[in-house]
Amino acid sequence: MLSRFLAAVLGGYLLASAAAIFLAATFPATAAARAEGALAGMQLAFVVYTGAVIWSFSPVPQSRVWAGLLVPAALLATASCLWPRLGS
Repeated sequence: MLSRFLAAVLGGYLLASAAAIFLAATFPATAAARAEGALAGMQLAFVVYTGAVIWSFSPVPQSRVWAGLLVPAALLATASCLWPRLGS
């Protein structure tokens, strides 16, 4: 139960943060659009975090719960780091 609780709190936070950063990075680079992108990313992070908490307490093996949280978080974090370098 402690592993699922930690997955919900820490893994959910990590996934929600990575999603927010990715969305803020993918919006256009104008000043107004950058602020709107950051705001949209933060608002969507609440939805992602809620889904991660629900996923953490679903009846699946704990290894799948952790993988379902950490793999997408790593992919989103990598994509948000590489996005500015691609010139998009």
